[in-house]
Amino acid sequence: MAVRDVPEAVFTRGIGWIPNVIREDGELKLMLGAGADANHDPRTFTFPIGEAHLAVIRTDLARHLLLWSAVLPLCDDAGTRGPLDEDAAVALLDPILLAPPADVDSFFRHTRWDRSRLVAHGADTGLLGRGRILAAMRSATETSDGKRAQEDRADRRRAERGVVLGPLDAAVLRFTGQYAHGASVPKRLPGAVDAALLPRVMRVIATVEQACAGMRIGLDPRRGRRATDKSDWDRMAAAVDAAVRRAHPGLADDAVRTVGFLMCSEAAQRSRNTPVADDEDPADTRDAPGGSAEKTALTFTDDKGAERKWRRGAGPRGATSEFWEFVAERSAGDNEVFTIEDEERGEGIQLHFYADSVARVTTVRPGRGGADPEYRVEYALVDGIRGYRQVVGTFVRGGCAALGGHGPWMSDVAEFEAARRHRRTH
Repeated sequence: MAVRDVPEAVFTRGIGWIPNVIREDGELKLMLGAGADANHDPRTFTFPIGEAHLAVIRTDLARHLLLWSAVLPLCDDAGTRGPLDEDAAVALLDPILLAPPADVDSFFRHTRWDRSRLVAHGADTGLLGRGRILAAMRSATETSDGKRAQEDRADRRRAERGVVLGPLDAAVLRFTGQYAHGASVPKRLPGAVDAALLPRVMRVIATVEQACAGMRIGLDPRRGRRATDKSDWDRMAAAVDAAVRRAHPGLADDAVRTVGFLMCSEAAQRSRNTPVADDEDPADTRDAPGGSAEKTALTFTDDKGAERKWRRGAGPRGATSEFWEFVAERSAGDNEVFTIEDEERGEGIQLHFYADSVARVTTVRPGRGGADPEYRVEYALVDGIRGYRQVVGTFVRGGCAALGGHGPWMSDVAEFEAARRHRRTH
């Protein structure tokens, strides 16, 4: 069996992933790493080159990088296990490495190439956009700046939407860390902003801070332990939007959105990091009928048969925070009905998260002599998690009698369904 020679390194720039030239079995080859196999390990590809090609690769960084950018799409075509199309790769050599500059530009107008790779290595993006490919590479460097390529991709996506950023818009997006990645969690990064623009950026931030002073974004345990109240989020975002457009009318929509996202994200994080206080959003029931009927023992249940008992003084949590913890643990798309029952007083409330409604249930006549108890069931509409918190807090402190102000309460099911339909359509 013939023994293959160990590949000999002929030329390498020694930086990053720029392709190297090797000699294998007496033949010159370009070797590059690109893509990944099924195990996510990098793939290595090679294809033959000539001595004339090696001479250019040694002396001309720009053409070396251009060749790399044109080969990368062929590597992508190979996927996780396919072979490189060597004929197509070899066909790139002469037009890129040996042709006159004008012909190189013409060739790149009709072939696939990886723009991000060139931008990361310092290509002039304006010249690239005008099709002057070789001239754009005069500023190329061996070192790579991935952030530069990310920002270029972001600019091109904005251009597709017809968005052109001004200097202040760009500075605001850099301040929040969202220039390149609009979906990332925003931060405060003053060091990322040009010193000359930072005072203007801080005036924008001062505007939004004043606009949402005193506002908060509560948690929504219906969607888990760390989920936040969407209505609170929307309310804060709208306040920021209005204030910024009034005080800084020239800002682009992208910049306005990013400062709103920043304020909302910070408010939501404060809520997640703050211990839940009992009765955090109570309705005042001191003067309500039944307002003194504060609960001492309650039973919480869900639609899946789970049950939790609460008794005053038996643990560190009050009734409302214990109930919402129960909801956060158990709530799901197929588990949206939760009940709080005071067995001693014969009353309770049932929360219907799927319908934005609540029922209060009171015992009219207890069961005696084998007869079933008689209950009064009344329904009311609820306005989001804030409304649910108010109902729960009021019930815990005052029982069903204290809930009168959270109506109107309807005992007729048909009347209640009509009210639900009316709210959905209006």
